[in-house]
Amino acid sequence: MQRLKAGEAVSVRMNLNGHEVEGRAEPRLLLSDFLRHELGATGTHVGCEHGVCGACTVRIDGQMARACLTLAMQADGCRVETVEGLAPEPGRLSVLQDAMRRHFALQCGYCTPGILMSLDTLLGDEPDADEARILDVLGGHLCRCTGYRPIVDAALEAAAILRGETGDV
Repeated sequence: MQRLKAGEAVSVRMNLNGHEVEGRAEPRLLLSDFLRHELGATGTHVGCEHGVCGACTVRIDGQMARACLTLAMQADGCRVETVEGLAPEPGRLSVLQDAMRRHFALQCGYCTPGILMSLDTLLGDEPDADEARILDVLGGHLCRCTGYRPIVDAALEAAAILRGETGDV
């Protein structure tokens, strides 16, 4: 492994939401800052910068990760998914995003991208997730506006739609 000098940037390549991208990062640059400032993926929010609030949650090779605790260089060669990649096509919301909209499950919206990423991962991995499991996942996110009930209701509805138990509203 090559030893880098302070301030020296290296090339970081990744598949970001289905697109091959490349940028430059210094060794200590966080993935959250790389996504936002180098690649322009500003949907990933930076809250506490300690991995506690969950606002910066992304998926790296299919696994949830806190972008504020991950160095950009660690994502080199990985598949990174952010909230921008959840919509199935431009101008259309995913089932979960639409359920969140219908249930007014966001207010200021700061926590929403991280919550969406975590719940999307949960519903993809565990389509039969119940309220207790959803609350467990939401335990890793801080939201000061909604009181969580609308978020849980939206996730339960989205899960039912994805399982084919109800028609899309």
